[in-house]
Amino acid sequence: MSGLTGTTSNPWKTATLAGMASYLDAAALVTSGIAIGGYYAAPLRLGPETIGSLLGLQTLAFAAGALFGGRLGDRFGRRTIFTFSLVLYAAGVLLLLVAASPVLLYAGVVTTGVAIGADLPVSLALVNEEAPAGKKGTMVVFSSMLWLAGIVAVLLLSSFMGAQGVLGGRILFAHLLVVAVVVLLLRLTLSESAEWAAARRAADSHPNSAAETIEFSRVRDLFRAPTVYALLATGLYYATWNLGANTLGQFGTFLWTALADGEVAQYSRLTLLGLPVGFVAGLVFMRVVDRPARHAWFAAGTTLIVIAWALPALLGPGRFTLVAVMLVSGLGNSFAGESLYKLWSQELFPTLLRATATGVTMAFTRALAGLAALGTPAFALGHTGLFFGLLLGVTVISAVIGLAWVPRLPKASRSEEPADASPPAAPAEPSGASAPETTEKAVP
Repeated sequence: MSGLTGTTSNPWKTATLAGMASYLDAAALVTSGIAIGGYYAAPLRLGPETIGSLLGLQTLAFAAGALFGGRLGDRFGRRTIFTFSLVLYAAGVLLLLVAASPVLLYAGVVTTGVAIGADLPVSLALVNEEAPAGKKGTMVVFSSMLWLAGIVAVLLLSSFMGAQGVLGGRILFAHLLVVAVVVLLLRLTLSESAEWAAARRAADSHPNSAAETIEFSRVRDLFRAPTVYALLATGLYYATWNLGANTLGQFGTFLWTALADGEVAQYSRLTLLGLPVGFVAGLVFMRVVDRPARHAWFAAGTTLIVIAWALPALLGPGRFTLVAVMLVSGLGNSFAGESLYKLWSQELFPTLLRATATGVTMAFTRALAGLAALGTPAFALGHTGLFFGLLLGVTVISAVIGLAWVPRLPKASRSEEPADASPPAAPAEPSGASAPETTEKAVP
């Protein structure tokens, strides 16, 4: 499409406020894991099965929210959906804050899960669309830095606040509520995505047209070449990588206390050791992500993640290996995992299917993680070796997808060029390298 050269007057403001969806997502995951799996467990008499079902249900609710929120964001706009979803998030956190029984916990995890699931796809799309040319990767990766910041904030609180029992959990959820309300008020100052608005007007003015100037905008376009290949690759990559990351995020405290006889506060402090390194590594990656060197950095990060999960799988879970998997995978995730998945999701899909595609792959990933979480506590205790072996296996699969499949996919800007305008056969630009912004058109 044409006429999409303008950006907001302050794209970093947009990147920060929209990217706070990543902060709230990570903070909600870690807070729920620590509060429900640790602080609330004994006072509210939550057994392993109840803990697993609560955390698994939150992840499944995220899947539902992403699936519908992403599509609604493409249809009705980024701003409308991420405003409504943040109101819902605040309501869900409030339920978890005041919960005195499993009933309110179930209501809270479902509400927060749906809300953050709906928020993330549209917020990522807004960050990408409002970023200036040559900085899109930088700003999308910046949202992953906010994801890390959410983890840091929760771990700092749980490590040093000194509160125990139910009060400790309530303090952690109060932090989420305050941040959500502040971000909601600040987001009201943001404008709608100019790129989305222009694409929506073009599609609505030619609802039945197959003209080359109209973008992909219908859901069925997502399931035909070339977008279907991008959908499969990004969805499978994110799902297989996320099984390990989600296990650490939701059940790290549980595994530490159950398999290594550690304490909650001790686990939080040990986890904090690697976060400054991960933060610095993320800043370095922001400087190279829009350059061809991105793929080499991604390969290095992927190797570290595989090594990290090999440690407990081969040596068994203990204090050393559980700390090592946190630190080594944390460094690797600075150059791979969540941040690269988010970037690929913006590069490989056209404007009016971008949030939809991201929502579909996020929904698939979180649904898979949610189903796995339902049995994680019992499975980890009863079949420990097999549990960590499976996590290593899926990590290797994600590495193969990210290194061998995704780089062969064409960028959305090229995939949308009409067939008669395509150049002679030439290798597709790897999605691991940056490409100039071009006009988006639909394949006839």
